[in-house]
Amino acid sequence: MNDESDLGAVFAGISRVGNAIRRGRIEERAMQRSGIELDRPALSVLITLQTAGQPLRIGEIATRMQVVGPHVTRLLPDLEKRGLVKRVVDPDDQRARLIAVTDDGTRVVQRYLGTVVGWMRDALEGWSPEDRTMLLTLIQRFADDFAGRIARLDTED
Repeated sequence: MNDESDLGAVFAGISRVGNAIRRGRIEERAMQRSGIELDRPALSVLITLQTAGQPLRIGEIATRMQVVGPHVTRLLPDLEKRGLVKRVVDPDDQRARLIAVTDDGTRVVQRYLGTVVGWMRDALEGWSPEDRTMLLTLIQRFADDFAGRIARLDTED
């Protein structure tokens, strides 16, 4: 697939998926159906921590979310107050604190992702296991490669 029109078609397909997600208000609908009363950025913090599988520094959360640190810092007091995250001692630096998702926070993420995954499962219902595996492999590879290329653009500018 070296042809410009093929790559244009790939871009068009990805754009259609992005537009469907935005126009369909997937995030808001999933939060509503899951009974989650948070704003999207706060939920993004929880998802970032959950997928990391370990407590993170605020700066690392921000990097993974592709936002600035103060943005994450502003979200933490409410998440802590709700019992969805907690601060823990950094084992590598006793003076520093990491942010960890709590059991309640994990349950929130699981409810949200369960809803979204259910919709994806419905969309892929007629796909063979081989096609699903191929989609996963290719989408992960493309996301990594494209994100890396975009990151290089940032350093070139």
